[in-house]
Amino acid sequence: MVNAIKWWWGILLAFGLLAAGRFFLPLPFINEVLIFSIYTIGCSFLLGRVGFISFGQPAYLAFGAYGTAFYLFYFGTNPYLAILAGVACGFIGACIVGPLFVRLRSDYFALVNLALAVIVFYMMQKVLAEYTKGDNGLWFLTNIASTPILNIGKSSDFFIFATLVAIGVWALYKYLDDTLFGACCLATKINEAKFQFLGYSNFKVRLIAFVIANTTTALAGSLYAVYLGSVSPEVTAAARTADPVVVTILGGVGTLFGPLVGTIAYTALRDVLSKFIGNWELFVGFILVFIMLAGEKGLWGSAAPWLERLFSRGKAADGKAEGQR
Repeated sequence: MVNAIKWWWGILLAFGLLAAGRFFLPLPFINEVLIFSIYTIGCSFLLGRVGFISFGQPAYLAFGAYGTAFYLFYFGTNPYLAILAGVACGFIGACIVGPLFVRLRSDYFALVNLALAVIVFYMMQKVLAEYTKGDNGLWFLTNIASTPILNIGKSSDFFIFATLVAIGVWALYKYLDDTLFGACCLATKINEAKFQFLGYSNFKVRLIAFVIANTTTALAGSLYAVYLGSVSPEVTAAARTADPVVVTILGGVGTLFGPLVGTIAYTALRDVLSKFIGNWELFVGFILVFIMLAGEKGLWGSAAPWLERLFSRGKAADGKAEGQR
């Protein structure tokens, strides 16, 4: 029981604080943070654990978004089934391109994913325009049926649902970090030859990690589609390919809570600075340069040791007080 509490307390505390922000922050901001952090955690896992830097995450986001959109626009009205359809599309898409992409490393992997994002954008905008409605996009907000218990067509209920989904996603990645598979992912990143010498397959480990990460990205795309009630090719535009990588570095590469902290910082900077400055991305660029020069740990990577020391001092003080009694 004690180990279970220790395992869960960080995740529940993080999302508990975010949920508390619901009372003094705009609800759209909180929902955006929840969805974007799910979008980013897959990229963070690929970069931090496997060593893959991907500029093609919008393509996998589009798989989930359009899978959900097609279901709600053409086939049904249940938003939960629509989300499952989007996740299934993301899983299938990752399984199709994964065996080809994970054989590549470094710049080649980054570029081939970028090329995939461009291809998906062109297909949704031009090739499949008859079904995707081109730049106008698919609009299906009025098609989303009301559901019992949680009607995720409403922003307030969607917030609760997205929070529960995010907690589940973080629990999954926490579990992966603590398993042999997580150690294998890190091993294939650090020393491929030695890992293969031990009898493991670099290809299989990378493929599984690739599919898990990009299915998570598709889940974020499905949530975006249900939340906004529309999807357009802009979701996979080339101008947005660097966003998850930027947020990953901003929060802390390979850290569990880096995607959440990075998303909060990035979204806040965008919402605040964009009201006063058109080129707000310039300031984010300066922050990233500073973080890289300061040690590449990101916001959470830099804050985590300080917080650990703070809590350890508190525990030590409590222990002394009990000893004196």
